[in-house]
Amino acid sequence: MRWIILLVIYLIVDIYAYQAVRSLSKNTWIAIAYFVLSLLVIANLFYQFNQSSGGGTFAGARGYAIGLFLAFFASKIVLSVFMLGEDIVRIPLATYQKLFGSSESFSIPSRRKFLSTVALGLAAIPFASLLYGMYKGRYDFRVLRYTLYFDDLPESFDGYRISQISDIHSGSFDNKEKIQYGIDLLKEQDSDLVVFTGDLVNNLASEMDDWKDLFSKVNAKDGVYSILGNHDYGDYHNWESGDAKRENLDRLKKTHAEMGWDLMLNENRFIEKNGERIALVGVENWGIGGFKKAGDLEKAGEGVSNDDFKVLLSHDPSHWEEEVKKHDKHYHLTLSGHTHGMQFGIEIPGWFRWSPVQYRYKHWAGIYEESGRYINVNRGFGFLAYPGRVGIWPEISVIELKKGPKPA
Repeated sequence: MRWIILLVIYLIVDIYAYQAVRSLSKNTWIAIAYFVLSLLVIANLFYQFNQSSGGGTFAGARGYAIGLFLAFFASKIVLSVFMLGEDIVRIPLATYQKLFGSSESFSIPSRRKFLSTVALGLAAIPFASLLYGMYKGRYDFRVLRYTLYFDDLPESFDGYRISQISDIHSGSFDNKEKIQYGIDLLKEQDSDLVVFTGDLVNNLASEMDDWKDLFSKVNAKDGVYSILGNHDYGDYHNWESGDAKRENLDRLKKTHAEMGWDLMLNENRFIEKNGERIALVGVENWGIGGFKKAGDLEKAGEGVSNDDFKVLLSHDPSHWEEEVKKHDKHYHLTLSGHTHGMQFGIEIPGWFRWSPVQYRYKHWAGIYEESGRYINVNRGFGFLAYPGRVGIWPEISVIELKKGPKPA
């Protein structure tokens, strides 16, 4: 049923968008080429979703089919909006002129041709951007650095640096050289601690088989710590049995250990320096809106006192909004991921930031602060579904902890 709805919507948008092309040329061959290309794009999408994906869901050819569909569909939506807007203005004016015999001329063909030209030019922007996002944007790794100040940070941890990555989604990768570059960039930060905040795979633990050796090279003086994200539980795969699903999760947990990552499952660890310590707390996935709630903050915080300085790893930022930021234990810093920044948006540092995902998540990218408690939402290391990124680039976060008040 959902495929039928998708097809109907696509056809309506496609036919309406064609009006812009038709305003510029009524050549029959151009019309044939337009609709044949549209048919091929949607047929390829249908075809790929009826082929075995190897458990990766959106990997390989299926991912590219999604990307091409989105590139064409987004550009046609722009065309349709322009044509609809022109109709909303044109039809009432033309009707008025006809009924009341207005002496003012209203040149429908010239006006429509001009707007069609403008619409096609603007439609080329999302089309080219989405193609670029697949070609280069998905591996265009960026390092984003933040300095956070805390009055109660232990003196020994003044200047302590934490590198964070999130949402690897290894089942979507197809370029070892690019991933090696991202890992090398992470290692170059030479932070005291490295954390990974969930979604190692799309569905299957086996997705990490080709990438395990590369990620095992990630290291830090005080270790590498990790948690699970919603995709790591295998909830989006059609398993032949419950045992197979449990075995997959067990295998994924072993993968963390094999890479030398300390996986925290509603647990905590203490990092000690010069007789002082900070607490690192890791919860399993906790999300709203139908996402898995395996996280147990009370269990994860057992043995951690209210006076300890605390860094919490929690995959879904909705957890911070719903439970963490008002918790009695005062979690100073929460590190999350999950949103990917929707892999699409506009960011002008220090001035403007927008992505459609902000209408779903209050905290969706970067640092947020409320009452002296902070959360960093990492934009993700990998990608999912759309095999690219536009404006929201793959991220390595580097957070430096400083003791004292925040500078004015």
